[in-house]
Amino acid sequence: MANIVRRDPFDDFFRGVFARPLDLAQSTEAPSIKVDVKEQDNAYVVHAELPGIKKEDIHVNVDGPVVSISAERKQEKEVKEGERLLRTERYFGKVSRSFQLAQDIDDGQAVAKFNDGVLELTLPKKAATQAKRLVID
Repeated sequence: MANIVRRDPFDDFFRGVFARPLDLAQSTEAPSIKVDVKEQDNAYVVHAELPGIKKEDIHVNVDGPVVSISAERKQEKEVKEGERLLRTERYFGKVSRSFQLAQDIDDGQAVAKFNDGVLELTLPKKAATQAKRLVID
């Protein structure tokens, strides 16, 4: 049996005419730093997404097992004469993210690379210190 579909010729005509107007309200949500942490035998490898941020505006601090990443996004405005800006979808400000790893980090051997908006941290684990038994004199 054939399916019969009823079509209204005015439906297609008015479909795009009465679309909702563009919402020009500015978003106040600050971007977050998306982080992937992988554990290897002797190190942690961290990938953090920081699109649109320059390398010199990124700061990484390591304090024992705590890793803190902070970044500041800046943008110079270019408004040409006679041009009127209706909307800009850029975030200006600072973002930061801290997390704690399971083991202390050897910050002297840590390496940071930044390429194509992705920060890669290689954080070697600090050698575990064995408990030392004291001899009583």
